[in-house]
Amino acid sequence: MKHRIASIGEIPPGQGKAFTIGGKSIAVFHVGGRFHALLNVCSHKGFPIDEGPLDGCIVTCPYHGAQFDVTTGKNVGPPAPSPIPAYPVIVEGNELFIEM
Repeated sequence: MKHRIASIGEIPPGQGKAFTIGGKSIAVFHVGGRFHALLNVCSHKGFPIDEGPLDGCIVTCPYHGAQFDVTTGKNVGPPAPSPIPAYPVIVEGNELFIEM
């Protein structure tokens, strides 16, 4: 099912923002002109990752430093034990949608 997330301008380049969709917190990141969505729950301790710093396509959890590739959800730095779910983002005009 496709859900509207936001307008493109609501997520500045190099940042992330959390949205609640279907009862789940989803972090959407704006990297290199593209948008990527992950479940907003670090696989280490379950804290949100949306406010973590971005370095290219890598977000660092602001609580314990686990790192994830925002394009895939893959864990790329400890202490995260596993990847987190990624969701496709669809751009239609100036609107962003997520497929869940």
